[in-house]
Parts: sequence; C-alpha cells; structure tokens
Amino acid sequence: RVEMTINKVDLSEVATTIIEEFKREEPTRKIDFIIHDKLIADGDANLLRILLENLLGNAWKFTKKCKRAIIEFGKTQQGKETVFFVRDNGAGFDMKYANKLFIPFQRLHDDTDYPGTGIGLGIVSRIIHRHRGRIWAEAEENKGATFYFTIGGKNNE
Repeated sequence: RVEMTINKVDLSEVATTIIEEFKREEPTRKIDFIIHDKLIADGDANLLRILLENLLGNAWKFTKKCKRAIIEFGKTQQGKETVFFVRDNGAGFDMKYANKLFIPFQRLHDDTDYPGTGIGLGIVSRIIHRHRGRIWAEAEENKGATFYFTIGGKNNE
C-alpha cells in the first residue's frame, strides 16, 4: 500500500543477487542458472525484488529433487509486449489447478515435500497487478513450470 517509486530496474542484476544468496544458503545444490542480460523494466525496485525472490525461490524449492536443476530467467516478445519468464525443470504441477496458483494459501504440493506458507504467488500477483501487468503459468507434472509476467506494458525493454 506504500506509494510506488518507478525507476528503470535491472532485473538481471536483481536476479543474480538473489541467486547468489540462495547459493550461499545451500552451496551443495547442483543448479544451472541461466539469467539473460539486460532484463530492464520500469517499476518499483523493492517490489520487483520481492517478486523475483518469490518466483526464483519457488523455482529453487521445486527443483530440490532434481539431480541437475535448471532455472532460467529471461524475456521474450509477444507482439510489441515484453514478457519476462522464470522457468525450471522441477516438480511442475497439473494445469487443471492453475486457477488456484495465485490465490493465497492454496497449495498444489504437499507441505512435507515442499514447505511454505502458500502466499508467495499471491504476493507476486499483487505486485504484478500494482505494476499494471499480467501473470500466468504453464507447467507439466514432474517436468517443470514456467511463470510468465508483464510489467506495465509498453514502457519496458
């Protein structure tokens, strides 16, 4: 509810910092990180960091059973719109439950396998909404998930 301060934010740099923090917490994890260069967005730096902490944190968490996890953060173009994505090769989920993803406390995985509060994607959705963007996901069970999002439309590179 705090007033947002909109600036150009280097999401690649933010993601790299977050990943380095995860690596320090669990240095023995075997994960290949692919972070595209120059992922720039117009937004509130603090909120966008929280957004990436949640999306990358989920990718980190849901790849814990992979022998060699892969997490990618990048962007693609859909017409004139820049679409950012976080992709992993982890647990994934059944798409028939995709409508529950962004509802707080709705969990698609057992808490004993993947602990958490169930509010992370609700927070992500709220941040995206405040930035006049959209978020959606595609996944397949045991083959990973990709979360796509836009931020504020045409002002992002």
